[in-house]
Amino acid sequence: MITAHIPYQEIRFFSKLITDYLGEEEKVRSFYNNFPELFQFRKQIDEKEFYFSADTRAVLVKSLKAQYAEVKTSPKVLRNIELLAKKNTFTITTGHQLSLFTGHLYFIFKIISVINTAKRLSEFYTDFHFVPIYWMATEDHDFEEINHFHLNNRTICWNSEQTGATGNFATDTLDAVFQTFDKAIGLGKNAEELKALFRDSYLKHHNLAEATRYLVNALFEEYGVVVIDGNDKDLKQLFIPYIKEDLFYHTAQKEVEKTIADLQALDAAYPIQVNPREINMFYLIEEGRNRIVRTSEGFEVLNTDIKFIQASILEELNRYPERFSPNVILRPLYQEVILPNLAYIGGGGEIAYWLELKRFFNKQKVPFPMLMLRNSAMLVSKRQYERIEKLKLYPVDLFLKPEDLKNLKIQQLSEFPIDFSAQKAVLLQQFADLHLLAKKTDITFENAVKAQEVRQLKGLDKLEKRLLKAQKRKFSEELERVIHLQSELFPNGILQERFSNFSDFYLLKGRTLISELVSDFNPFDYRFVIVVID
Repeated sequence: MITAHIPYQEIRFFSKLITDYLGEEEKVRSFYNNFPELFQFRKQIDEKEFYFSADTRAVLVKSLKAQYAEVKTSPKVLRNIELLAKKNTFTITTGHQLSLFTGHLYFIFKIISVINTAKRLSEFYTDFHFVPIYWMATEDHDFEEINHFHLNNRTICWNSEQTGATGNFATDTLDAVFQTFDKAIGLGKNAEELKALFRDSYLKHHNLAEATRYLVNALFEEYGVVVIDGNDKDLKQLFIPYIKEDLFYHTAQKEVEKTIADLQALDAAYPIQVNPREINMFYLIEEGRNRIVRTSEGFEVLNTDIKFIQASILEELNRYPERFSPNVILRPLYQEVILPNLAYIGGGGEIAYWLELKRFFNKQKVPFPMLMLRNSAMLVSKRQYERIEKLKLYPVDLFLKPEDLKNLKIQQLSEFPIDFSAQKAVLLQQFADLHLLAKKTDITFENAVKAQEVRQLKGLDKLEKRLLKAQKRKFSEELERVIHLQSELFPNGILQERFSNFSDFYLLKGRTLISELVSDFNPFDYRFVIVVID
């Protein structure tokens, strides 16, 4: 049950670029296509329908059927795969790395956001079909980002010496991780369900891609979520022209660098999320995933002995397109080339780097998708919410920095005002009169007045700080309760969704956790929500 909505502008964890985008500020208008509102999707449908061919749909459906050949899934998922062959079917996509047991909580939120967006669009545009897609980042090679998750503030970690694309990582060493998880999670019906989910996902599948597909399917198959692995020869065959463009003409680098310069010129506070390279492709083989770079003779693969001249790299590309792996700059283009996609749903960092790409998409004549900020939420137990109310706090107060929260609480608890603003205002008025007098005398007297003003204002600041410190000592127990509650809800000092794992809350709710969040979240309400888990 949602108990509070908080505008992102009031939360310090989101960048100015994202809040300006959500506020539809005119200065960022050129960096996106259509703003993600229900009525705007008709424009996006028309653009994508014109661009996306029946032949590409046929390749997509064939590849998905092959990927699902050994997967037992729901009739709704199978129907959605079949529907993708029809010209009136479109996708809503999110993507993520193959995080161990989903990693952070927002993994779940992203997929729920695509589910609900597809559902709302189906209700609004009854002549079309909309399929929720989870794109597995199987080619990613940053294992340290995905090899752990947190359970009750304890880190469950998978140590492995494997290298290369994480989707190919063998899962045969995860038995030890399961043993740790088994001991840490405790007893009870919900705990047993989580153990079975982990065991069936990771101990009964050969690699991390298969395990992740099983896990996401087990959690979301009833909603028709289709999981796609872009590391597919037939799908990459469709992307060959764009790979050639990157290898020989470096269009991504040129266009994205221009966009970054434009963003920085608008506001220095806008983050540069990703920087393009001259070549934005990796060479992917069993031995590893390494960058392709230009040389005076042609091309080489870093950290290997592999070299190509122009003719040989073209031959390699045409024979083995699966060996060419896009980086963070080109992966969005690859996604939009092979999917009849209307919108990409991601977190603040993802939306920020997508905003760097529109000029590049325009150059490639590929429709730029709508960009939707995923649902963000804090899940609060009933007991925790009762503590918030008992402490007479508003949920938004807990997003303050700890010292600012303490100061706010002291102002609330104190029997007299801690803020000396009124006294400072009186003092400034007195010195304003003195400054008028000083101007009629010589410069030395005027400087003396200025010095005295600064001295007395500093004195009031010191007294204010001493009074605040004294009140903090007096109400130390109350402040300790406030900060303890904040640390529970912001583990490690960050947003809960960027630290905690869904299993913490599944232990409380069981199978109803997902369905309740699906009911609670509205993908078109761009505000942070507080959800009480009863």
